[in-house]
Amino acid sequence: MAKILIVGAGFYRHIFDLQLAGARRAIEAAGHAHELVEVPGALEIPAAIAMAADSGRYEAFLALGCVIRGETYHFEVVSNESARAIMALTLDGIAIGNGILTVENEAQALARADPAQKDKAGEAVSAALAMLALKSRFSGD
Repeated sequence: MAKILIVGAGFYRHIFDLQLAGARRAIEAAGHAHELVEVPGALEIPAAIAMAADSGRYEAFLALGCVIRGETYHFEVVSNESARAIMALTLDGIAIGNGILTVENEAQALARADPAQKDKAGEAVSAALAMLALKSRFSGD
């Protein structure tokens, strides 16, 4: 049984709650344990994962949050930089499922967050577990 840390940004609480429900369902269905830590927004997720990875207490990580396009360039900065930082961590060998939604509007976010619809958090759990299995394969565990 692996221990997975869910790192979530609750900026859009109602969307995050749907993501969290889907993630928990997928983790528990796969027979793994999880903990949750919340951060203010998507930009803080990679830093929290890096800090937690250094602790050695978790085998895999799940990044959950939502970035909705607004009227300014901020959407691109948050979307791009959070994805870039998560990718950098994965290249360091950390098993991460990236479930940060980057959408045009709230309707898209709700459809992707809802476990009864697109369930992107559940898909991110599958990705994290697949990368964890691959890491284990290459390390000989």
